[in-house]
Amino acid sequence: MIKQHILALDASTEALSVVLHFQGQTYHHFEQCPQQHSQKILPLIDQLLAQAQCKLTDLDVIGFGQGPGSFTGVRISVAIAQGLAYAAKLPLVGVSTLQMMAQQAAQQHAVSDVFSAIDARMGEIYFAHYRLNESGLMVLEGQEQVIKPAQLSLPSSPAMAVGTGWQTYPEILTDASHVTLNNEIILPDAHSMLASVASAFSQGETVDAAAAQPKYVRDTVTWKKLPGRE
Repeated sequence: MIKQHILALDASTEALSVVLHFQGQTYHHFEQCPQQHSQKILPLIDQLLAQAQCKLTDLDVIGFGQGPGSFTGVRISVAIAQGLAYAAKLPLVGVSTLQMMAQQAAQQHAVSDVFSAIDARMGEIYFAHYRLNESGLMVLEGQEQVIKPAQLSLPSSPAMAVGTGWQTYPEILTDASHVTLNNEIILPDAHSMLASVASAFSQGETVDAAAAQPKYVRDTVTWKKLPGRE
């Protein structure tokens, strides 16, 4: 049971999602709208707040998808969350997009181990292994990484695979009989952020707007210059 009043948003991938939990009710929007996030996100937030008859200042905390994902999308998530937090003087909680998908798998399919993978372009994926803890939250095993599919070595434990990475590179799972592919959970949804945000808030694990940071995972990108522009 989530007691806090929470607004959570994510624009880190092709999906755009916003969720509001207020006075025991949850208001949610999810859609795939590549390259339209910046135009749509604030009107969607206003729409959910109006539906709930809620003001930003009525909230306890704001959650945001901190990546990994597209560089532009991750920056949109962080910037919008920061702006709202500044305006309403609210704390922030950043949640991994990979953890969101793992949490959704746990909530919908009662699995305890999840391999999350997002297509990172340039022949790579963002990958992480999550495992359910006693509090019902998916906790990172090892670290999130960006890796070429051919170099990925999956843990041998039975698990569910979620995310666009497996659709883009299905050959990874060719010999992985211990892994169940879920073709429905392919992009992160802010709705699956609520439990993590509530837990972090109750334990005082929040940051103020100035300290909110994206989590790109890929720290450097090599760009090929056009001929004649070296």
